[in-house]
Amino acid sequence: MAETALLEIRDLHAWYGASHVLHGISVDVKAGEVLALVGRNGAGKTTTLRAVMGLMPRATGRMRFAGRDLLPLRAHRRYHLGLAYVPEERRIVPGLSVRENLRLGLVAAGSGIKERTAIDEIAETFPRLKERLDQEGVTLSGGEQQMLAIARALIAKPKMILLDEPSEGIMPVLVEEMGVLFRKLRDQGTTLLLVEQNVEWALRLADRAVIIDQGEMVYESSAAALLADKDIQDRYCAV
Repeated sequence: MAETALLEIRDLHAWYGASHVLHGISVDVKAGEVLALVGRNGAGKTTTLRAVMGLMPRATGRMRFAGRDLLPLRAHRRYHLGLAYVPEERRIVPGLSVRENLRLGLVAAGSGIKERTAIDEIAETFPRLKERLDQEGVTLSGGEQQMLAIARALIAKPKMILLDEPSEGIMPVLVEEMGVLFRKLRDQGTTLLLVEQNVEWALRLADRAVIIDQGEMVYESSAAALLADKDIQDRYCAV
């Protein structure tokens, strides 16, 4: 695994209106690794992802991605740099087929990849979707919709994917399929920043882990070290 920091975050603060919700987050995400952000609900994990993607009303500090300063860039420009985001709510577009939802991933990233080739390739990675390309996306099961949201993010071959609670509400068999997929992506060089309430599952996937609590980064270690430290998990991650 390369040691280069693909994403650098320094002293990140963010606000919703007058509410100051992130307080000086600083972390690097190395190229080719899986970094897990864990902590209780409301700790600031999703807000961190939204700040990286340019979706917060106000954010200050310093963020660099692949050597580029992110803060001046609007969200769509961050997509064009190779950042992709799978939000917790999936955002499958009603009225569009699986194929058409996948096409949106190419449009959002401003990619020059040929559409037919890209859809054929991503369908091979997601056999469940391959069988349903012409089915309306919102009629898929919850787990299949999550797979579609991930496939839509992957289709333009981003450098990094931000994943917000990908296992939430998904059948265990599909959660395990996602785990296999994420390991494969890491092995192929895609960097993953993973927010997840299923702490044990996330730590078994990740290379490193960061705990966020009340908008502050309070712990950083290898994922294996946090997985073995039940006291820290109980202090900061227990529901």
